[in-house]
Amino acid sequence: MTANAIEVEGVSKRFRLSTERHSSLKERAVRFGRRRPSEELWALRDVSLDVERGQTVGLLGHNGSGKSTLLKCIGGILQPTEGVIRTAGRLASLLELGAGFHPDLTGRENVYLNASILGMSKRDIDARFDDIVGFAELERFIDQQVKHYSSGMYVRLGFAVATNVDPDVLLVDEVLAVGDEAFQRKCLDRVRQFQQEGRTIVFVTHAADLVRQICDRAAVLDHGDLVAWGPPSEAVRVFREHMLAGHPTDDGDGEDGVADHGHDLRIRSVTIEYPEDGRPFVRNGEPLTIRIAYEALQPVDDAVFVFALHGSDGHIVFGQNTWGLGHGLPALEGPGEVSFSIPSVTLLEGTYPLTVGVHSRHGGSVFDWWEQHDHVDVLNVEGNFAWGVADLTVTADVSGIGTKQRTA
Repeated sequence: MTANAIEVEGVSKRFRLSTERHSSLKERAVRFGRRRPSEELWALRDVSLDVERGQTVGLLGHNGSGKSTLLKCIGGILQPTEGVIRTAGRLASLLELGAGFHPDLTGRENVYLNASILGMSKRDIDARFDDIVGFAELERFIDQQVKHYSSGMYVRLGFAVATNVDPDVLLVDEVLAVGDEAFQRKCLDRVRQFQQEGRTIVFVTHAADLVRQICDRAAVLDHGDLVAWGPPSEAVRVFREHMLAGHPTDDGDGEDGVADHGHDLRIRSVTIEYPEDGRPFVRNGEPLTIRIAYEALQPVDDAVFVFALHGSDGHIVFGQNTWGLGHGLPALEGPGEVSFSIPSVTLLEGTYPLTVGVHSRHGGSVFDWWEQHDHVDVLNVEGNFAWGVADLTVTADVSGIGTKQRTA
C-alpha cells in the first residue's frame, strides 16, 4: 500500500438466512441434522473504495444498507464473501455496544483485556490506565462488573480504550451519537485530535451535519450497493434522495433518522427574494425572504417546513423551521406556499448553500428534501472590513492609547 490506509476492492458479503421455523422442541429434534432451507442475503455487492492515510470518512445509509457490515469487514470481524480488503497500521474498533467486554469481569479487567487484544503491552496499559478511566469518567465504578454498567458507561469505557491504544485507523459505529452532550463533545474533541495527528477515521452515522463538519469524504450505501463516494455535501445530498425513495434509517427518529412517508407532500420550487429586483445578492443588514412552493397530493396534518444555510465547508451556519417559530400548521392539501423572512441578514460576505425540506412534526418521516440545491449570496456593505461568517456589532475604545497606567 502507498498513500492509502484502507483499500476495498470488489467486496461482497453474503449471509444465509434460515427460512425454517419450528413450532416445538420435538419438531426441532426430529429435524436435527437435516439441511435447513435458507435464502441468500447480499449485504454488500461489489463495493470498492480507497481511504487515504489521515482521512476521516463517514458511512451513511438506511437500515440494512450494509454500512455496518462494511465497517466490520474492514475491521476483520467479518470476512468478505468476495473481494479483498487491505489495511495499513494498527486498527482500533468500537463497532457495537459492549463489543469485546466480558460481563462477569470488572471494568478494570476489561480495560486490560481489550487493550491487550488491540496490541498494547501491560506496561503500556499501566501507563495509560488512569487516562482511560478518567476519559470514561468511571473512577467510582471501574472495579464493578460491567454487567452492572449502563449503556452509557459501556460506551464511554469502550471509546476510551479504543482511542488510547494509539491506533493508525479508528473504526467507530454510531458511538458518536450515544451518551450525554458533554461526552459527545469529548468524543468529537478526541476525533479532532486524531485528525491533527494524521490518523485515519471511518465511522457510521446518521448525523448528516456531523459528516459535513468533520469528514473529508463520505460513502452512501443502499441495499449493499455503493451509490455515492465523494465530498461530504454531495454524499449527504444522495443520502437524502435515497431516503425519499422510501428507505427508513436505523434509528427511525430525528432529522437524520427519518423515513419516507410516500410522496404525499412535495416541494415544487424555491425562490430567494433579494431586497431589489434583478439584484442577486443581499448586503449585511438587509432583509431576505425564502419562499417554498409545495403541493400536497393527499392531506398531511403534521408537516414542518425547514431551511438551513451552510458555510463553505458544508457545516450549518443557521437553521430554523415552522414548528420552532411557533407555527403548528393546519392540514395541508393541494398547492400552497410557506415563506421564511429574515428582517436583517447578519452574515458576512460569502456564498451560503441553502437547504430546504419538509418533514413530519416529530421527524419520523421526511416528505421532501432539497439538499443545498440553491444558495444565498451576501456582500459586505461599503466600509465593512470584517471577515468570517457572523456580522457582529462591535465597538472599540482607543482612548487609553498612550496613557501610562500607574499603580499605587
